Amino acid sequence: MVIIGELINTSRKAVSEAVDNRDAEYIKKVAIEQMEAGATYIDVNCGNKVHNEVEVMEWLVKTIQEAVDTPLCIDSPNPKAVEAGLALAKCGQPMVNSITDEKARYEEVLPLVLKYKAKVIALCMDDTGMPNTAEDRMRVVKSLYAKLTAAGVPEEDIHFDPLVKPISVVGEAGLEVLETIKLIKQDYPKVHFACGLSNVSFGLPGRKILNRLFVTQTMALGMDGYILNPTDKGMMGFIYAAKALLGQDEYCGDYLDAYRNGSYD
Repeated sequence: MVIIGELINTSRKAVSEAVDNRDAEYIKKVAIEQMEAGATYIDVNCGNKVHNEVEVMEWLVKTIQEAVDTPLCIDSPNPKAVEAGLALAKCGQPMVNSITDEKARYEEVLPLVLKYKAKVIALCMDDTGMPNTAEDRMRVVKSLYAKLTAAGVPEEDIHFDPLVKPISVVGEAGLEVLETIKLIKQDYPKVHFACGLSNVSFGLPGRKILNRLFVTQTMALGMDGYILNPTDKGMMGFIYAAKALLGQDEYCGDYLDAYRNGSYD
């Protein structure tokens, strides 16, 4: 299970202010909290700092790595910022968030994935836009899988994102994601997954309930990676409970630790 901690993102007010003030101690605190909560990767996103994103990315990567040795997920639409982060990433194998089958994005990101031997989140999206059905997604998956592996990216380093949409807008959005996960596991059993799961509940009350239930549904079909807030004990508790029920937690050790930490109160 890959948990990508999402909290170091300058779209969050506190993080943005810390970056502007070069408050390294606050950034380190957030990184440490995510690591201690179970993050296997720390996402680094400063995409809204459009005027100095490369500089900010470099500062964030250096600052985070002074505090934790957790691998980093470099997250940006700007390939220059992606390369700036990858060039400084020194803890384990880095990850890139993300590549798509859009011609321009693919051609910009693939050389960086290869140069830095990074894992990569592959979004099920191409130049035709956002997919609606599982079949639409699988068409993109087939294309990206073929191109990435032919270019030399190991299957195990590809993490497909099935693109979660709000069920408040598209009633069968959750079902289409579940079907996509099932088909990817069936056709490409060695690849992995990663997605921003909370999109499913956007615009609805009781979002935590929906998010946690969707985690268990997706895990049952093979989902093994999420971009989320690992300090949310309840969400992490559901993940550990699902792992135990799916036989992925020897002697239920993670589940018992989560219980002792109050995840099920």
